[in-house]
Amino acid sequence: MLNKNYNADIKFCGMEGALSTWAKAGIAVLPVSYDMTTSYKPGASFGPQAIIDASRYMETYDEETGKEAYKSGIYTCEEIKETSPDPGKVIKIVEDAIGVILRARKFPVMLGGEHSITLGAVRACNKRFKDLSVLQLDAHRDLRDSFHGSKYNHACIASRVMDITGLTQVGIRSLSKEEALKRRKGLNTFFMKDMEEDDNWIEGVIDSIRAKNVYVTIDLDVFDPSIVPSVGTPEPGGMGWREVLRLLRRISEERDVVGFDVVELAPMQGNVAPDFLAARLVYKFLNYIF
Repeated sequence: MLNKNYNADIKFCGMEGALSTWAKAGIAVLPVSYDMTTSYKPGASFGPQAIIDASRYMETYDEETGKEAYKSGIYTCEEIKETSPDPGKVIKIVEDAIGVILRARKFPVMLGGEHSITLGAVRACNKRFKDLSVLQLDAHRDLRDSFHGSKYNHACIASRVMDITGLTQVGIRSLSKEEALKRRKGLNTFFMKDMEEDDNWIEGVIDSIRAKNVYVTIDLDVFDPSIVPSVGTPEPGGMGWREVLRLLRRISEERDVVGFDVVELAPMQGNVAPDFLAARLVYKFLNYIF
């Protein structure tokens, strides 16, 4: 359950006037510091607080949209800190927490943490909204049925989402042979190699999402590591800042975004630029949605 009276000093977009009580907020930010199934570089458990800390130094006016999303009220929930080796346990905790946010008619924004936590948010949104699909921005296909003995490993998140609803993947450029051969009804994958040659790839993404309601999960390794090196597995040849923003703006215009997450930031000492990018990404997306 969420602590609705939580009152820590560091809040997302924590400038004076940008904070809100639980009762008044239209947006609820949920930090989840879980990082137990990461395959390569650990550190994603420090991602949520790095994003929140960087967000305090953003301008709250968005020059692109002319909006100030903080005026909808942003409440930062108490951080979920779970060290269980069983990702299924934290996924259930996340599902319950996002369920509380949705039942209170607030918009959920989850900050990770590793990608396995997305399943909890998708489960909660699927209970709340009919006709739901998921948009995944990611370098990896994450379609293994099991990895390191667990069906809930971060490398299996797309398969677990597909057990629930349809999925469109964007920015993919790293996968196993097993994943390359996998075909499932309701699965649409846009590989970077194809996107680079197709000026209309965004239209293709929008057309592939037939559902009215969309949950968006953003693994920060979708970005090229020249922009965001602070991830568990930095894959070369990724998306740029403007490309990602164009897609997020279009999906906000064409579908009802019911929640989103930003995951897999593993902060690097001496390089805060990726932390700030992640914070700006969250706030930009909120301005598109609100």
